[in-house]
Amino acid sequence: MRGRNGLGESHWNLTGQTGCHIISQRGGNQAGEPRVTKPERKSRIVSGPIRDVVKAALKRVIAPRFRPVARAAYRKIRYFGFSYKCPFCGSGLRRLFPFGSAMPVLTQQRVVGGGWRPNSVCPVCGSFDRERLLYLYLLHESDLFTKPVRLLHVAPEERLKRILSRSSNIHYVSADLLALDVMVRMDITRIPLPDASFDVILCNHVLEHIVDDQRALGELLRVLKPGGWSILQVPISLALQATYEDFLVTTPHGREEAFGQNDHVRIYARDYDARLSGAGFQVEVFRWAAKAEKFGGGRNLFSLIVEERIYVARKPGAI
Repeated sequence: MRGRNGLGESHWNLTGQTGCHIISQRGGNQAGEPRVTKPERKSRIVSGPIRDVVKAALKRVIAPRFRPVARAAYRKIRYFGFSYKCPFCGSGLRRLFPFGSAMPVLTQQRVVGGGWRPNSVCPVCGSFDRERLLYLYLLHESDLFTKPVRLLHVAPEERLKRILSRSSNIHYVSADLLALDVMVRMDITRIPLPDASFDVILCNHVLEHIVDDQRALGELLRVLKPGGWSILQVPISLALQATYEDFLVTTPHGREEAFGQNDHVRIYARDYDARLSGAGFQVEVFRWAAKAEKFGGGRNLFSLIVEERIYVARKPGAI
């Protein structure tokens, strides 16, 4: 379902392509996360030709299987500080990498989760702000890790996928349209799975790529068990009361100008919870700042997006 583009955000098939096939029993997927991009910087430890010589020497003496560990250790030292902390890798950090689009429409419409953020991406493990908020919510505000559940993770975020797929109580299923390293390849407007298959569905920053998002919501509701719940995050404008979409805008450039990214087809607005309710969900909106002690406190230790909300959409019925 997701691929990559120059902004590091997801890219969805917008032509109505459908289909699915089973890939494997288990698998990783990096399609649900932004590409970490950062400007060129001189290392504070070594720089220029000396750095290149050091890197070449380290490659000769460190076996390939140990290089990720060595790289993470180096970055923990290089970016060590007390300003921020990553809940995934536990690193104390002096800063994070910037991420997001600087398209004017995202600033003008005050789009939460879509614009430029100066401290977004963990320099050690690559987690990004939206993923950290989702993980903290699941950890502190849900019972996901305390009882047996069947979970569908659409366009899975890499670090969260790693934790969920290794949790003994979770029967984990990853899904995507384009990524090869997921368990099921599918189009969420036509999910080839039985009704009431899952207790929990995570589908984040996907719907803004889908032309027929109401059909996708209907499919997600169908495969969710009665009483089950889902988290369906999207970028949301705080300036718009009603979701903006224009299906006459079909070119990548036109979509970038209108919606802030070349594969988005709308900008969701303050009516997003009503759109979820209209699809048949019971909606709860969680504001993490109201429980800041579990989410980094007033200093925003985990560098979350202050205005971001968690949209929990439940299927009516008994659990």
